[in-house]
Amino acid sequence: MTATTQAPTTAAPVIGAGVTRVDGPLKVTGAVPYADDLAPRDALVGVLVGATIASGEISLVDASDALAAPGVVAVLSHHDAPRVVRPDEASADERAPMPPFQDATVRFHGDYVAMVVAQTREEAVHAASLLRVSYDVAEPVVDLNDPRALRETDDPAGADSVRGDLERGVAAADVVIEADYVTGDNTNNPLGLFSACAEWDGDALHMWATTQWPFNTADCLAEAWGIPREDVRVECPYLGGGFGSGLRPWPYIHAAAMAARVVGQPVRVVLSRPQMFTGVGHRPETVQHVRLGARRDGTLTAVEHTATIPVATDDDNPENIVSGTRQGYAVEHLRADVDQVRLHISPPGSMRAPGEAQGNFALETALDELAVELGIDPVELRMRNEAVTNPDQDDLPWSSKALDQCLRRGAELIGWDDRDPAPRSMREGDQLIGYGMAAVSFFYFQQPCTVRVVVRRDGSAAVHCAAMDIGTGTYTIVTQVAAERLGLDLSEVEVVLGDSSLPASPPAGGSGLAMAISNATALAVSGVLGDLGLDGAPGRDVLARAVGDRDEVRAEATATPPDPAELGMSPSGAFGAKFAKVRVDADLGLVRVERLVSVIDCGQVLNERTARSQVVGGTVGGIGHALLEHTVTDLHAGPQTGRVTNAHLADYLVAVNADVPDLEVEFVGGPDRLNTVGVKGVGEVGLCGVAAAIGNAVFHATGRRIRRLPITPDLLL
Repeated sequence: MTATTQAPTTAAPVIGAGVTRVDGPLKVTGAVPYADDLAPRDALVGVLVGATIASGEISLVDASDALAAPGVVAVLSHHDAPRVVRPDEASADERAPMPPFQDATVRFHGDYVAMVVAQTREEAVHAASLLRVSYDVAEPVVDLNDPRALRETDDPAGADSVRGDLERGVAAADVVIEADYVTGDNTNNPLGLFSACAEWDGDALHMWATTQWPFNTADCLAEAWGIPREDVRVECPYLGGGFGSGLRPWPYIHAAAMAARVVGQPVRVVLSRPQMFTGVGHRPETVQHVRLGARRDGTLTAVEHTATIPVATDDDNPENIVSGTRQGYAVEHLRADVDQVRLHISPPGSMRAPGEAQGNFALETALDELAVELGIDPVELRMRNEAVTNPDQDDLPWSSKALDQCLRRGAELIGWDDRDPAPRSMREGDQLIGYGMAAVSFFYFQQPCTVRVVVRRDGSAAVHCAAMDIGTGTYTIVTQVAAERLGLDLSEVEVVLGDSSLPASPPAGGSGLAMAISNATALAVSGVLGDLGLDGAPGRDVLARAVGDRDEVRAEATATPPDPAELGMSPSGAFGAKFAKVRVDADLGLVRVERLVSVIDCGQVLNERTARSQVVGGTVGGIGHALLEHTVTDLHAGPQTGRVTNAHLADYLVAVNADVPDLEVEFVGGPDRLNTVGVKGVGEVGLCGVAAAIGNAVFHATGRRIRRLPITPDLLL
């Protein structure tokens, strides 16, 4: 089943208008088909069994009792599972996650060692408890600071950069600040548990899976099984949140395909909440070092930003922690690099604003420390050092940038100039009051996107693309772009997404899909109008007459990333400013965010309502990142080493309504010059900077500098 949306009749849409989501009625009435809803009715149920050690070899899988249990059809392990090829990621020169059951090696606590297939989930869970698995245990390395860990320093993230002579810049400084910053591991935790259902028809594979990138998932499955790409179809019309965890073809997807192949029936797998902590990626912890040099007037003379991050022992997905640092400020002398350390942990993955969320916290906290040392207003310090051209791309001018407007407007909205800037100077009873801010940027992920536009005999239209709508509003913005350029009402445009058999798309991630798909849609509309001999926005009657006796007229177009050198300008990411007001209980160390202002430059806003929703959602995630979220791994030597100790929503804290104040969001700037529609990404810039703004506000309130996330009461007492 392919998902389609068709909006209710409305007045002619305008790009930028805050129209209601076209899929809203489906969602609020429970009619949205999630991947698990599409599983065939006769599908068997698979339950995955995770390793209880973090490193070693499986010495025995005794499935005799499990196979004798009621309803059990099969048990898979490395002894009898189909052998497949480990595929490559489509987005980078790196390997996709290891398919399960390919050898006896255990690489992390929770690594899949077996799978029970039964008639019902209850029967599969019971049988899984009867499995007996033995191990030859090896001593794991799970601590980022463990000297035994393999450290890789040869630019594994493609992040390293050197400009000028760092030590010369430091020597030229009147003031130098230097500090270490630590961010904890986070887990994405979308509400929807991830699932996959596989069905084979001969050598053709049909998969319904939770994924933010159906096209790439199909590519990887075809490569793994050695079958033609056209024989693999992956559908995911909707998912219950992803935040980056659905970007990679995780092992549970391969497991469903293996089980279905073995038993000759469809098999569905739904991960448990604890398995969501180890099976679909997580935001890795970081240890960062920042050194800044500046003249007395605040001009930066040197920036050094280094980071150490963990990766799994057999995976490659390092995060570029220093991207924002390389492009954020005008400084002649800079050194930025990222090292990775291999640990016996589950593979990290993307989590909203990967790399930038952690890196921004360190850099923007350090800049606040520098501002205090110099006696310069933190907003003014950033404006004095703004990069008016891209220092990381031959000083090409930005295609658009309104960071100065973001800073000024944010300061105005929160009443920045009315505060007493002295630390621990503002108080109401036992509540210490503080203000903090951070500048932000996020340089969106750019990949080609192909869209098909179909004009039917009656003058209505359809838009087809393999892209996903992960809740960001893609169905709606595509409807708006097509409707406006065709001169149609929203209700006259049908959008079909979430199916790998449709034209190729980039992932729903990296803040790049809105730009890619909106431009591809605009180009495809131009193509179909050209085929019809029309221009402008002709409207339904004119379109119907032009189609004539044909059933339909269709055109495909591909939007490709621009070449900066050819155009003489640097692609601009989204920019913004975050301002926070906090209250800190002087006796208990409890931090409460009272106000949070976000002013964002994201280019052309396609839909004010959904764009604001993206910033609000990112900001809520940022509050969790700053104050609450921390995936805790048992680092103590013993049988539980490497186990996630809070792999459930009772102990893994996320921001809820009581933690979130009214969030103020404004957009500034205008259309970007590098693409037809003028769009830049907004999905992740909403999260960036929130932690730094809150941390800097806590310093202003308490006089205690915070260099570790999350900010918990013990750090303030």
